[in-house]
Amino acid sequence: MRVTPCQAALAGAISLNLLLLFCAWRGPGPSPPSCRPPRGIPGVTVLLRDFEDFDNDLAGTARSFASLPVPVLVAAEAAPYPPVPLPAGARLLLLHPAADQPPPLAHPELHVRTRHVALVPDGARAVPGLLERMRDALERGPRDTQLVAAPVGSEPLQCLELRLEPRVWTARYGTGTPGGCRAVEGTAVLLLRTRDLFALPFPLARPVPAAIFIQAALRGWGLRVLPVAFPASRRPPVSPHSRWKAENLAESRRRRLMRDLGIKREVLADGGERWYGCGKETARCFGTVHAQTPQYLLAGRWTPPCCLRALRETARHVAGALEAAGVRYWLEGGSLLGAARLGDIIPWDYDVDLGIYQEDVGKCRWLAAAAAGEPVEDAEGFLWEKAAEGDFYRVHYSRSNRLHVDLWPFYPRGGVMTKDTWLGHPQDVEFPESFLQPRVPMAFAGFTAMAPNNARAFLELKFGPGAIENPE
Repeated sequence: MRVTPCQAALAGAISLNLLLLFCAWRGPGPSPPSCRPPRGIPGVTVLLRDFEDFDNDLAGTARSFASLPVPVLVAAEAAPYPPVPLPAGARLLLLHPAADQPPPLAHPELHVRTRHVALVPDGARAVPGLLERMRDALERGPRDTQLVAAPVGSEPLQCLELRLEPRVWTARYGTGTPGGCRAVEGTAVLLLRTRDLFALPFPLARPVPAAIFIQAALRGWGLRVLPVAFPASRRPPVSPHSRWKAENLAESRRRRLMRDLGIKREVLADGGERWYGCGKETARCFGTVHAQTPQYLLAGRWTPPCCLRALRETARHVAGALEAAGVRYWLEGGSLLGAARLGDIIPWDYDVDLGIYQEDVGKCRWLAAAAAGEPVEDAEGFLWEKAAEGDFYRVHYSRSNRLHVDLWPFYPRGGVMTKDTWLGHPQDVEFPESFLQPRVPMAFAGFTAMAPNNARAFLELKFGPGAIENPE
């Protein structure tokens, strides 16, 4: 059928009216994506995210940048309290979904229409042309540059190397150079492409700099630092209570961020460490182990470093207690294998195994109490108990954290060491007592433990030929 020009015009008018009716039907608030102008228009949106409700310079920072003029968004889970009078040109974006609001309010990427976004810290002041200079440095820089930083205030930024080791849950920092910068230390404005920011799984997590640097390093993004600084506002001294409150909130946010990013340990440029995993007062980082395969192995990771640290501490404590009581013990199974290979726990192991002479159990008061069916906590908070699975003992890191050392009681019978509980593991077999006559010292997990006198032969008896050289 032939369409006349009048019919075509009428169809177009009807389509436009239907689109307008759809937009009106969606109600007030941000327009749905289909009713908006194309995204990615030139310009920079300023995003204010890192600030405290109880002590901030949010109004002054927003006023300064809105005067350039550029779009200014203040992103927060809830409206700041006390209320902050935002200037014209600045909008509050609530990140926490609300049941009575349309979904786009929970999606900040729908509100940033410019090609670039600047993450500005509280207290910074605008400089005409500096955001554009940062944008030009990003677009005209090396191909791998996807992040530009400029200092805030008189203190220059310190360039840092940042290496992520996801398999061992670790972030390592080092002193960097302008050509090899992956993070900065100091207060900074960060600028990147909008599409890059909102392609990150945690685009607006706090603290913002740490969240951006770690996610950028995981993707191999280059970072360029400009020497020109944004001024910082002059603010009255912070009260001791406000400082304490801010420090506690910052620590809490950083711990939450590291949990979300899968980081249990940060190794700092000065050699110090920050830990974010389990401790004496918390549960361990992984749940029940099925088929001798913990969940983290299925995710391509090794034992969290906090768990390894707790296992080392528990093993050292137990060995010391047994030696002090005169209980003969030795490294068993995978723990002896780790000692022979590395002088340490195997990086993906989740417990420590020690053999003991059954007749020596009564020499150690903690073991004797456990053998009588009474779990007992020693003076340093380690929990000794009889295992529910059979005739052996466990020493837990604490009542809360069940990382443990297993103590397997063997006894000699006709020159062969045997025991009463067998769990069906391939390496769980009898062996000649001659391996223990004598026992010998061996480096393990940061201390000297006792071990069979021929570790290679002992391990090959239990695991097969080449056990030390062929990890599984």
